Amino acid sequence: MALSLGLKYRRVKELSRFLPPLICYSGDCYQQPRKALISVRLPKTVVNGSLLKGFHQHRFSTLADVTHDHAPEVDLLSFIKSSLDELEGTHHYWLNRSAKSEQFFGIDGIHGIFLVLAASNFECGIMFQKLKAIQERFPHIIIMGFKLIKSSDRANIIQLLMTENITFPILLSEREFPQIKKGACYVLFKDFKSPIICHEKDVSLEILYQAIQGLQMQPSDDSKYLNVLRSTSWKQDDITKDQYICSPLQNLLLYYPGCVSADERANRLFISDCNHHRIIVCNGNGKIMDCIGSSPGFEDGDFDSAKLRRPAGSYYHATEDCLYFLDSENHAIRRADMRARSVETFYPTSTLNNGGGRIWNWIMGKLGLESSVETIEEEKSEVFDSKGLYFPWHLLKSDDDTLYIIDRRFQTLWTMDFGSGKIDNVFEGSPRILEICGKLIGQNLSILDKIPCDQFQQKTNNICVLDDLPHSNRLSSLTTLQNHMFICDNVRQRILKVNIESGVSLDFQLSNLGLLGFPYWLNSPLEVFYAGGNGLSDTSIDHLQHFGLLPGKIDIQLSVDVPTDIELVEPLQESCIWRQARGAATEISGVNDPGSLDKVGVAQQWYDELDDLAAPKPEPEMTEDNNLDINIVVDEDEKVRISSRVFTSPGTSEVVIFAVLYCKLRRVPNSNDGNQEKYAARIIDFLSSKRSGKRERDSWNAFLLQSKGDLRDLIFMKPLHIRVRLNCFDHPKAENGKDIILTDSSIKVNVLLN
Repeated sequence: MALSLGLKYRRVKELSRFLPPLICYSGDCYQQPRKALISVRLPKTVVNGSLLKGFHQHRFSTLADVTHDHAPEVDLLSFIKSSLDELEGTHHYWLNRSAKSEQFFGIDGIHGIFLVLAASNFECGIMFQKLKAIQERFPHIIIMGFKLIKSSDRANIIQLLMTENITFPILLSEREFPQIKKGACYVLFKDFKSPIICHEKDVSLEILYQAIQGLQMQPSDDSKYLNVLRSTSWKQDDITKDQYICSPLQNLLLYYPGCVSADERANRLFISDCNHHRIIVCNGNGKIMDCIGSSPGFEDGDFDSAKLRRPAGSYYHATEDCLYFLDSENHAIRRADMRARSVETFYPTSTLNNGGGRIWNWIMGKLGLESSVETIEEEKSEVFDSKGLYFPWHLLKSDDDTLYIIDRRFQTLWTMDFGSGKIDNVFEGSPRILEICGKLIGQNLSILDKIPCDQFQQKTNNICVLDDLPHSNRLSSLTTLQNHMFICDNVRQRILKVNIESGVSLDFQLSNLGLLGFPYWLNSPLEVFYAGGNGLSDTSIDHLQHFGLLPGKIDIQLSVDVPTDIELVEPLQESCIWRQARGAATEISGVNDPGSLDKVGVAQQWYDELDDLAAPKPEPEMTEDNNLDINIVVDEDEKVRISSRVFTSPGTSEVVIFAVLYCKLRRVPNSNDGNQEKYAARIIDFLSSKRSGKRERDSWNAFLLQSKGDLRDLIFMKPLHIRVRLNCFDHPKAENGKDIILTDSSIKVNVLLN
């Protein structure tokens, strides 16, 4: 019987290829020739008693009328749903989709509220600002983008990802759908059922919020998921990571350097490395002196632990020795005390973002014991302040101590009294902005008249400029320091240095890169690593090796072969290494002489603090038997060697080593080879994950080829992920049968990079 049923099933499956197509929607299939799905347009949709103008809801029913036309909404949703299982298919491919987003796609079924921005052309960056605001307010909403694309658009879509800092996945396809013929629409649905569609690109956030809240109130088949939705609220410090971003370009040394300012007296530059959520402090020659910010989020504290979200324009106050800067996607103004190396929030003052006791607060949050004061602040955050900042970008200060804060598209101007830190007025529209501070903007841009325009390049897609000021989009991306101009080049991802008198471009390369520490996007959340059986599982492993040894002291000699066409810009430094011993191995984070290190990576500090919190103890005396000792050497044969030492007990254990190498393509002496296509392909191949598809790689490749410069000058980071798994047997016994024998072992691990 089983064989007979199986045979029938296979035959029916084969015959189905020749039958009329079926429309599948929400788990039910309707055969098209007999009955069709008809869309019923409702002029208004009622959600929680409110009429949502601009939205219409589609309900589907089977009718006797015979038609072969698909319901457009079913086509779009069915196409999106069918594409979730593959990163790249015949008619689609994904960008910004990583293993971190797989929880929404195909695991334990598809549950949740989806918001899709479907467009034939993403022309308006304001649409993305709305989606980011929804991500902040409803962090559990699944947000995606859908775009019709042609092969010629590949470079533009990558530029858009960087310019707008798009962190949600985007589905690209060449197939056309009727509902986005007008340009763009928002599609909101729950569990791929009952879509609510708005064809107005400028629909207000209030209407989107009401629609989402209405869907949240609907009963769900998954009660556990419903409880998660009910607990959502807008807390800026809840969003601590870029949840989906997996662009290989995030491993460039600079990832959209959008703004720069200077301290003339101390010869310092402040570079807003926007999409890395940090501000790099360097001198006029490029030597890095400090770094403000450790990861995306919203938290005050010292430079190494403070969290920012896309810092933008800045202003250095010489009297205070403080840098005031716009924390754009936190809608805040922050102040960095350069002498104390600490960050505090200047505006708004009521936000609870104190970095003190963050680990204890994290644990209390996991136990559901948050402070009642935070609950009050959550309730306040439900209502937006009409005068509050909303994605500020440019920051100017007048002689009368007035701060002028302008959004990136020159549509909103906020004026603030510098002394009180309170917003006085809000002005809408570029004409009003020109009227109030046009003269000050012109003064800041006048320096551009002294250098040739071909000294820099920048794509201006999706960026608005003020009338009569064609370079106003560069307002915060240039500064002067000691007879030189420094300009942010967002195509070549670098800072351009130009002599003001001669107009000649000078070489400007950042150095002392180890001071930047370990990149936050390679760091795993604490609870994942400690509680999960395979922490950091979302990151590909470059090398995994098993060893069977006797317990005791084990020296690990790690040797990394760097490809011949790649060269290290700087030797590997201790601050660019993260390591952890787990299982039966003794976990020690220090080295023989902790005081010899000027700075320890932020990732390692977090793990050390959690260890201290779990088991407070006095500082141990460092001996040869109780430390994990690391020594980094770069040999003449271009091999990176890392010596590590652990102490193990009987059982299984694992040593995880993460390192970041700063590299660039090697120049071959006496060679005139200038094949930029080959260089771009090599960089993308070196940085891309194994799961990247061909068309996705082609898109990144097309973006790199936009640059007119030599790609061999481009500095990038190569993440190195190595795991050594140890299986230690029982201790050997001494001749008396009572004492155990301690053994010393040494193992060699050879790693070959692609």
